[in-house]
Amino acid sequence: QVQLVESGGGLVQAGGSLRLSCVVSGRTFSWDAMGWFRQAPGKEREFVAAIDWSGVTTDYLDSVKGRFTISRDVAKNTVYLQMNSLKPEDTAVYYCAADGRSSKRYPPRTSNEYIYWGQGTQVTVSS
Repeated sequence: QVQLVESGGGLVQAGGSLRLSCVVSGRTFSWDAMGWFRQAPGKEREFVAAIDWSGVTTDYLDSVKGRFTISRDVAKNTVYLQMNSLKPEDTAVYYCAADGRSSKRYPPRTSNEYIYWGQGTQVTVSS
């Protein structure tokens, strides 16, 4: 059974930092693209960042470029999202996802391209 478990969320003041982690178990994700998405109350889930199988190619939502960094550690089956200079508008539940295709492809931005999802971790940024 494939599981993705996020951690690292919490309450932080504006300008602060958090690092989210997502541990994958149940299958190897070495060849998968991995993504982070978020959903704020009353809003649709949106793409935040993605990384390809090699860790070389990354993609970001424009509003987080320069503040967030996605990375992966294949040996630990873990993907990270380092979030700096946080803003109140970053408040949301953050989800990690694996595309599950082992296709070594460019990391997609659309949620329906991802097969496996975590349960989410809450990030709250106070002003």
